[in-house]
Amino acid sequence: MFTPRRAVTLVAAVVALAGIGLPVRAADIPPPDTVVTSPNVTHVLNIPKPAPIAGTINTDIAFQGNYAYVGNYGGFSIYDIRNPKQARPVSSVVCPGSQMDVTVYGDLLFTAVDSSRSDDSCNSTGLTADHKEAWEGVRIFDVSDKASPKYIKSVETNCGSHTLTLVPGKGRDRKKNVYVYVSSYAPSASFPDCQPPHDRISIIKVPLRDPASAAVAATPVIFPDGGNETQPGLLLPTSGCHDITAYAEKDIAAGACMGDGVLFDISDRLNPKVTARTSDPNFAFWHSATFSNDARKVVFTDELGGGGAATCNEAVGPNRGADAIYDISDGQFTFKSYFKIPRYQDDSENCVAHNGSLIPVKGRDIMVQAWYMGGLSVWDFTDAAHPREIGYFERGPRSDGGGGGIWSAYYYNGYIYGADFHEGLDVIQISDRLTDSARHVRTDRLNVQSQESYRNGRH
Repeated sequence: MFTPRRAVTLVAAVVALAGIGLPVRAADIPPPDTVVTSPNVTHVLNIPKPAPIAGTINTDIAFQGNYAYVGNYGGFSIYDIRNPKQARPVSSVVCPGSQMDVTVYGDLLFTAVDSSRSDDSCNSTGLTADHKEAWEGVRIFDVSDKASPKYIKSVETNCGSHTLTLVPGKGRDRKKNVYVYVSSYAPSASFPDCQPPHDRISIIKVPLRDPASAAVAATPVIFPDGGNETQPGLLLPTSGCHDITAYAEKDIAAGACMGDGVLFDISDRLNPKVTARTSDPNFAFWHSATFSNDARKVVFTDELGGGGAATCNEAVGPNRGADAIYDISDGQFTFKSYFKIPRYQDDSENCVAHNGSLIPVKGRDIMVQAWYMGGLSVWDFTDAAHPREIGYFERGPRSDGGGGGIWSAYYYNGYIYGADFHEGLDVIQISDRLTDSARHVRTDRLNVQSQESYRNGRH
């Protein structure tokens, strides 16, 4: 989702989209505040947001062992998911700063801050982006004690950290260091900490034995030519990446970079190189990326309207605010098709392609994906030219007419977890012949932006 400080330039476009007002099919729209699922999907549990952060919205999720870490604009919460049917919150840390996207590694939790704060502490207050003393970047917590996480380190980065991607070291370095690729975008001459041209990413090196010494180790230029500036419908010119998904064991990464989709060679962790690049006139904002397990395909998402517009309707159509599926052959992208949920949403519902993950089914390409107030969709892109939905979960329009919905939806050890803006954490299960074998695949950690391959029975 677009961070608030950068949203000013998008207001006109979002309003225009939200106000299209053409009719949707009423039969597709559930009654207000009603949970609806496909026959093969079960809503197992909803856990309301814990009181300390109940007033701010949920964002991303990371998993490790028997715990889920849910980011929130007001901080983050840790949930015990040992028994998913009885999942419960263990603790919440109040530490405001959008978006507080999370990633976990060992006893370390990394959180992204992309709003200007008075300082790096959890007691900081928000500032305007043109304030000279503003801080934004990455906060690092020790989560060895799940009931009482400890804040141990911050790293300031240029333009803050809209999202972050953890990349393990290679070879002997794997036991010594992890690297955090920091994505951010939309510079302005009036922002002291985010001056144009912002054509790079920040890479933080984190020594595992001394995480308090973590620091920015490189700021490689990704777009020496300035990136995409002329694409029709592009809300903002390319000036950094929104999200990067690393597939470290294959030494590649996919970048969703505003007006461009890119493929990186990350064999040198501190010096990623762009090896392929594509654009699409139907894409307004390249938001995120997911590789197939064999890395022969990649799914890019288009966050048309910045997450605040009603784009899942007849007026917008099936090819905008959607997923684009590409084959990767000889290191280059080949477009195959689009996928968008086939159910129209009410014009009061913000709905667009957002965060999702693979469901580990051997021999097939299946993922679950959040669509804000479009809920979540389970879909199959094994045939890249003919993707299809196989299951879904959603809530009807909010009775108060407001927005919200599921920000991120990920599959972890037999269950789907959805972080809803307002409703908290949803636990969902799918029972379908196409996905049932995934229940036998177990993993000890899931950071969706740090893909790891799966085999039958184990990650």
